[in-house]
Amino acid sequence: MKIVDNTSFVSFMETYKSKLTELFTQRNNEGLMATQRGLPPYVLRQILECNPLSTFIPEEFGGRGAKTHETLSMLEVSSYQSLPLSLMMGINGALFLQPLANYGNEDVKEKIFRDFLDHKNMGGLMITEPNFGSEALKMQTGFLKSGEQYTISGLKHWAGLTGWADYWLITAREKDGHGNLGKDIGFFIHDTNNGGIEVVEVFQNLGLYMLPYGRNRIEIQVPESHRLQPKSTGITMMLDLLHRSRLQFPGMATGFLRRMLDEAVQHCKSRNVGGSSLFNYDQVQERLAHLQSYFTVSSAMSYFTSSNVPLEKDTSRADLPANSIKSVVTDYMQSAAQSLLQLVGAKGYKLDHIAGRSIVDSRPFQIFEGSNDILYQQITESVLKMMRKMPSANLYDFLSGYTHTEKAADYFKDILNFRIDYTIAQRKMVELGQAISRMVSMNMTIDLGENGFNQEMISNSLAVLQKEIRMILSGYAVNNNAAVVYDPEAESDWLTCLASKS
Repeated sequence: MKIVDNTSFVSFMETYKSKLTELFTQRNNEGLMATQRGLPPYVLRQILECNPLSTFIPEEFGGRGAKTHETLSMLEVSSYQSLPLSLMMGINGALFLQPLANYGNEDVKEKIFRDFLDHKNMGGLMITEPNFGSEALKMQTGFLKSGEQYTISGLKHWAGLTGWADYWLITAREKDGHGNLGKDIGFFIHDTNNGGIEVVEVFQNLGLYMLPYGRNRIEIQVPESHRLQPKSTGITMMLDLLHRSRLQFPGMATGFLRRMLDEAVQHCKSRNVGGSSLFNYDQVQERLAHLQSYFTVSSAMSYFTSSNVPLEKDTSRADLPANSIKSVVTDYMQSAAQSLLQLVGAKGYKLDHIAGRSIVDSRPFQIFEGSNDILYQQITESVLKMMRKMPSANLYDFLSGYTHTEKAADYFKDILNFRIDYTIAQRKMVELGQAISRMVSMNMTIDLGENGFNQEMISNSLAVLQKEIRMILSGYAVNNNAAVVYDPEAESDWLTCLASKS
């Protein structure tokens, strides 16, 4: 086995950071690289030579110890230079290596971790199917057990690293003797050297050009030893996997948001408009203040995850913090990219400019691993479920006593002091979820400030969050029953209105 690398983490990260700077800004044109599909093999090889994925591997298998703060720091350094690169690392780590570490057979872990460390292998996860995106539990990929192996067949798509990954973690439902699919989910590790995965189509994805996505036909056989072993059910194991991944989104987001802030400040200070530096305009200051706030909140989320979510912790019940982190920070990523483009202006609207590229690269983060609209609804559902167990239906009473919102709730006592309607419409559940998730984020930001983070940046973020939450709650208080009445066959041509006046 590879000897544990005892290099200090600071030194490890400095080496990795220097290599990324060399590859993305010194030896290559960053903008040009971002407009090309895939990644030059020598660039990927040199990145993996730094062993960034060792941060996800336990120490007993030769890795750096799978310490949460190390994995998030590695993702942050990656995303500052390249958001797609950070996503690549996140896919390998959160969606393959961590589930393997927690649920894999010991002998299987020994070989695969060695392949990642010594042979620079990569791994991905296949859950999503063409007709079952958000309804993952209705997946049609099935498995049958025969002796000491499983036969798995089905169709998967939108798996990051399609055609690249050396190992896949594949989900399926068990078939009975009549071909009916069971309710629980099984996870299986497949070595692509054994064949059985046909890339039917490689997608022309709108952004994230570095990563290949596609549609994959699965016809494989997997040894019994290569099935992950849940501690209870496969569905609970999948919740642990997804929640843990969502809790680590700030690793990818923080570096990206820092880059957006740096690019925006640098541009505004160097650009003169109307005889004055763009940086001095009040509206520009507001945009920059929001960018700074997004970065600070994401940093607070990284601090929260690093402090509360070690590898061995079961996160299957951590739905509210996990869903809050993922939805809020990915909304902030897209908002930050939009603001940077607005500040840069026309030249930013090019694929090889970081502003335009960041818009299309960050947009899918609001969709994959749970569409944000759905997650906001689930956040409200989680809160309502907990509130039903309380004697009071008062929202402030609950949030002021709830671990993840207790410090933030007092800022909003005047507008939270009302009884919840447990039969609220879905659109209102989404709005309330947006507000609650930002209160969870605000709570984390307060915690970060109490532990020594830059106080001016904390104060700025709290001010921005307060305004944002109050705006959302103001909208929540307004009854909105607008419905779709448009009929393409009906008369809806504005020209007819002019005709009626003549």
